[in-house]
Amino acid sequence: MSVTFASNLTLDKEIALKKDIQKKILVKYGSSERLFTFRWTLYKNGGLVTHRSYDRIVAQNILYLRAQNQSFRLELKPRGADAFNVPYILVKFKKFDFEKKEAVFDIFLSDDKSQISLTYLKNS
Repeated sequence: MSVTFASNLTLDKEIALKKDIQKKILVKYGSSERLFTFRWTLYKNGGLVTHRSYDRIVAQNILYLRAQNQSFRLELKPRGADAFNVPYILVKFKKFDFEKKEAVFDIFLSDDKSQISLTYLKNS
């Protein structure tokens, strides 16, 4: 179980994605560059099926608009000396636009030491 404290999160961007359109975010810190990608494939019975990949690790989440399970957290750096203060992204499912058939997400960044740079690449 992980605990997220809202005080150290800052809203970085709101994005809207259509089904199977992949969002790519380039994550830079120090001399490292990593690519974070995510997309959604199905919205049914209030659940949004998302797929994500970062640093050769892939995962699937089902997100809901209710209070529980509406976001996923992704640590951006390996745990080291700052094991309790690792920068991360929180992707929150904000709403589903039925007219446009788009899912809307808020991207939050927790980075107390300002080590991370995010570059939003063109959708594919």
